[in-house]
Amino acid sequence: MTSHADLLNSLKIDRNAVPPASSRKGLWIGVAVAAAVAVIAGGAFVLRGGKVMDVQVTEATAIGAGGSANASVLDATGYVVARRMATVSAKVTGKVREILIEEGQHVEAGQVLARLDPVDANAQRTLSAAQLSAAQSQSASVQAQLKQAEADAVRLSSLVKQQLVSRAQFDQAIAARDALRAQLVTSQRNAQVARDGLQIADNGVDNTIVRAPFAGVVIAKAAQPGEIVSPLSAGGGFTRTGIGTIVDMASLEVEVEVGESYIGRVQPGMATETVLNAYQDWKIPGKVIAIIPAADRGKATVKVRVALDAKNDPRIVPDMGARVSFLEAAKPAQAQAKPGVLVPASAIVQRDNQDVAFVIRGEKAERHTLKLGRTLGDDREVLSGIAGGEQVVQSPPDNLSDGTKVRIAQE
Repeated sequence: MTSHADLLNSLKIDRNAVPPASSRKGLWIGVAVAAAVAVIAGGAFVLRGGKVMDVQVTEATAIGAGGSANASVLDATGYVVARRMATVSAKVTGKVREILIEEGQHVEAGQVLARLDPVDANAQRTLSAAQLSAAQSQSASVQAQLKQAEADAVRLSSLVKQQLVSRAQFDQAIAARDALRAQLVTSQRNAQVARDGLQIADNGVDNTIVRAPFAGVVIAKAAQPGEIVSPLSAGGGFTRTGIGTIVDMASLEVEVEVGESYIGRVQPGMATETVLNAYQDWKIPGKVIAIIPAADRGKATVKVRVALDAKNDPRIVPDMGARVSFLEAAKPAQAQAKPGVLVPASAIVQRDNQDVAFVIRGEKAERHTLKLGRTLGDDREVLSGIAGGEQVVQSPPDNLSDGTKVRIAQE
């Protein structure tokens, strides 16, 4: 009869016992089936887009194509100057009666800018007019006397032939006639002199009116009503030498100083690009007008005149600072070259013996085949395949492929 102890011992599992062959085979089959199920489930997970790869991105920077017409061979600084600028003054000394200009006002050629007190000039003109009138009256009187003398000479000529008058009387009449003829010529010349004097007096009156010599803009107002102005300095602080300053804005240009070592790079007619210090984002095209054939011994520079294509633009004013870039001419073979982009060299990898990069499109990575150009430091020039501003995967992993779902990782 089996005891209770034997019954309990029969329930223990012997771990050292070797299982039957059929049991081990079933165990390996179960493990293989479980692994296959896991692989299939994982593949289905990937196909459904459930796998997301974290990547870091960088932005492609657009650049100009090398050797373009916009390549600068030299930069220089200078100032805006006016080829036509005048400080307008009166031709005579006088007291200002009226000022008709203000700073910033546009004036036309011949426009009245100011008037001086014309009292003295008007008095001189009145005197000249009176002298002309007197000379003309004297000439008319002599002409009347000459007419009578010529008639007497003709009458006595007939009488002397008839021996009704003496020869002496006839000769006396002829002398009186000739004397009056000479007086008439003198009086006529005196009248002409008086007429010229009146014209000079008229010019004197006109000189009290100050006019603009050319069309332009008033940049300075130098006198006020009641002040004394003179074309010459009177040596005191109470006499003005000018009414105002006018600038022809159409004649504005830039004058720069180029070092002697670099003046060989500049040629007349060369294309330029000017940037004013006040407007850094405004690039004004132009060209070299002339190279002044003289050097500054102290500064070892040569002056260059540069024209601006922007004419009469109110933003350009005299004495404004400017930076001028002298541009080289475009080469024919590269004139139509398209601009490329710069991307880090680490973003470019080799796949199937091709240079490729992965561009972010929405939530996926797109594989782009590239045409590479120059190496610029840690960057590469991409001539085609990527546009400026596109996001490119930085250091693409080996398992990154076209269409992989990605997520931009925060640095």
